[in-house]
Amino acid sequence: MKIGELAGACSVSSQTIRYYERRGLLALAKRDPNGYRSYDERAIERVRFIQRAQASGLTLAEIAGIIQVRADGSAPCAHVDGLLRSKLTEVDSRLRELRELRCELIELLERSATLDPADCGTDEICHILSA
Repeated sequence: MKIGELAGACSVSSQTIRYYERRGLLALAKRDPNGYRSYDERAIERVRFIQRAQASGLTLAEIAGIIQVRADGSAPCAHVDGLLRSKLTEVDSRLRELRELRCELIELLERSATLDPADCGTDEICHILSA
């Protein structure tokens, strides 16, 4: 299949396919005599793998690492498990930060409801956010 067909089958742009090739995430395509790239069904599987990995929060560099472990002849399961555990830790940390931010915003909004804009002094930018 041609690059446009591969891109269409995976709902990405042709530029994305070329980028994956440059990054080593996708094997370089064979070239037809006319110079057009030619892909087989394995390319669809690879692009979909990349998409699933990205949807799981993995970066392209991390995905490249997984692909390299496989290319070196090892099953990357333990490597992937470690990456996913690390991502989960990051997500949990971010969720804690977001919960704290939510509480802060609620407090500020409650404060805002009790303040009169006419009382905002000229020496303050906004008394809602002032200490």
